[in-house]
Amino acid sequence: MTYRGRFAPSPTGQLHFGSLVAAVGSWLCARHAGGQWLVRVEDIDPPREVPGAAAGILATLAAFGLVADEPPLFQSTRLAAYDAAFEQLRAAGRVFPCSCSRSELAAGGGIHRDGQCLAAAHADRVPAWRLRVPDVEVTFDDALQGPQHENLRETVGDFVIRRADGFYSYQLACVVDDAFQQITEVVRGQDLLESTARQIWLRGCLGLPAVRYRHLPLVLDAQGNKLSKTAHAWPIDPAEPTPALRRALAFLRQPLPDTVIGVGGLLAHALAGFDPAVMPHCSGNSVA
Repeated sequence: MTYRGRFAPSPTGQLHFGSLVAAVGSWLCARHAGGQWLVRVEDIDPPREVPGAAAGILATLAAFGLVADEPPLFQSTRLAAYDAAFEQLRAAGRVFPCSCSRSELAAGGGIHRDGQCLAAAHADRVPAWRLRVPDVEVTFDDALQGPQHENLRETVGDFVIRRADGFYSYQLACVVDDAFQQITEVVRGQDLLESTARQIWLRGCLGLPAVRYRHLPLVLDAQGNKLSKTAHAWPIDPAEPTPALRRALAFLRQPLPDTVIGVGGLLAHALAGFDPAVMPHCSGNSVA
């Protein structure tokens, strides 16, 4: 199958440097493999979205020369597909309604196990829906982080796939859309490594094809904290993309030209000498 990669930002703020590193890394992997690179806007959590952020992210990617091979896919247009996946799981008896409050879950150690709601009957509560997770160990090889294994019952237990407010979880939407877009390798930040075992298990429950994973190291600030929108990381400047693009390529340990050239030349130079094997494995501070 032709390589198909993707970058999937959520419109909860403007693109920051850590997100740029993930976008550039996924773009380089796709182009190096002679494949296609897609963009998916994960706009399925309206309470957290920032007005105008989606358009701003797409415009910033274009300013950095990161142009997708297909029009962007907006998850807000995919609710019928998530409904169908949910009904497939419900028909197979893999999900159950749960009205547990946070305090009730905390009394049980914060993890829901054994496929039954722990709460007393609450007619006034709209339930969330959880996926039943057996005592199973999920294993996979990450292209950068190496062999991984996780016992889902012990680490996360029965996890939510549809929230009480009716919105579908990131885990379900991501799995369904990776299959729909025929993604062959997921290149993303290391902070999402903890979601991978859940997504592999959920993909199996839905009978969806497997994908490969490559989790890039996180960019840290001077205090060693991850750059994030929730931590108010400074957005990058699409009006002057060259400095930030050089820093992103340097962070990924990819070749830089000696002369000052624009974003198109930088990307072409990096792609010509790109070696996925030299990308860093561990998180670190951004390159000045």
